[in-house]
Amino acid sequence: MYRKIAEFLKSWKENEYRKPLILQGARQVGKTYSILEFGRTHYENVAYFNFETNPKLSDTFAENISPDYLIPILSHISGQTIIKEKTLIVFDEVQLCERALTSLKYFCEEASDYHIIVAGSLLGVAVNRTKFSFPVGKVDIKTLYPMDMEEFMLALGEDDLVKRIRDCFETNESMPSALHDIAMQRYRQYLVIGGMPECVMQFAATQDYILVRHTQDTIITSYLNDMSKYNNLNEIKKTRLTYDNITVQLSKKNTRFQYKLIKKGGRASEFENAIEWLNLSGIVSQIYRVEQIKKPLENYRDIDSFKIYVSDLGLLCAKKDLAANDILYMVDELNDFKGGMTENYVNIQLMINGYNTYYWQSDRGAEIDFIIQRDGQIIPIEVKSADNTKAKSLKIYMQAYNPAYAVKLSAKNFGFKDNKKTVPLYAAFCI
Repeated sequence: MYRKIAEFLKSWKENEYRKPLILQGARQVGKTYSILEFGRTHYENVAYFNFETNPKLSDTFAENISPDYLIPILSHISGQTIIKEKTLIVFDEVQLCERALTSLKYFCEEASDYHIIVAGSLLGVAVNRTKFSFPVGKVDIKTLYPMDMEEFMLALGEDDLVKRIRDCFETNESMPSALHDIAMQRYRQYLVIGGMPECVMQFAATQDYILVRHTQDTIITSYLNDMSKYNNLNEIKKTRLTYDNITVQLSKKNTRFQYKLIKKGGRASEFENAIEWLNLSGIVSQIYRVEQIKKPLENYRDIDSFKIYVSDLGLLCAKKDLAANDILYMVDELNDFKGGMTENYVNIQLMINGYNTYYWQSDRGAEIDFIIQRDGQIIPIEVKSADNTKAKSLKIYMQAYNPAYAVKLSAKNFGFKDNKKTVPLYAAFCI
């Protein structure tokens, strides 16, 4: 399956200032597959090392982490002759070996001709919680997310439809209604399947929602196990409680995160470590309210007002135990959940495209779902789960701040009117 990360990895390989690369991201997003596929395509051979399946590997790094010492031993262990610039060295589950991570500093300084990529599912947690000697300034870092809507459609063979969507996004011309309906159907399928590569691959091959749901349940179980295995003992219960409660918060009309909804009398001091763990693991993302619409937005965030979204829509639906048909046909029983689910979907697409997302709220309660910086402009994005796009809040925002333009995401077709760019939900990946 095509992953956009392949283009980044190719640029990394060709960069004369290349450093050892850390590829981070939540479990099951396709880090190992993407690295190995890239290695097979662009190198003569791949020397692969997994610290989870081969715990004794750590002993090698405990003795000495200089490249001159490590390379001959790693060549012997892998059964591969490691050659400068022709072999891709891969350290997987590197969070389990602090010294392997530290060794990247010396590969950068003393042996930069060796091409190294390391991957880890809980690197953020490991580095934050233990006494890691992180190789600051000596590595390149990239985060891999689940597949976005575009990658999902390409996996289903919709190459022509994707091209048409991108063309319409650029020109603001309407999609032919038949193609618009097909794309909306693919969007609803994406809500059910999500972007975990194994789930997408299964669905592309079988169209079997039940099989995919089983895989999603397995991934959720692995996340819950990680919360127990890689967490402080007194934080495990709080982390699970917080994770379980996110879907409840998304069903509220106001999706701003509230500690009291986790448990009666809940406070920030009790649950902030749990939220930090979920963030660092890549399982969720946290977006803050901006108090002023000025650059840089980061300077004006309100650290006490935020929303939390999960990293994958399919896992969200599986966690809610939502039937595929209920999502595909958007039944009325989901009315309370549709808004939060659609916001979550849009946040994933924006995050994958590299945006730092925020939201805005006026003193009188008008709210814009997302505020981003795009092409040097601060752009408001209004999200609607259906084709009812009346947006009082957007009108208030535009009168107050006069943005270059605004984006309205909904079930409506492409268009541009009154300085508002109308974009169908399935085209959020184009932003």
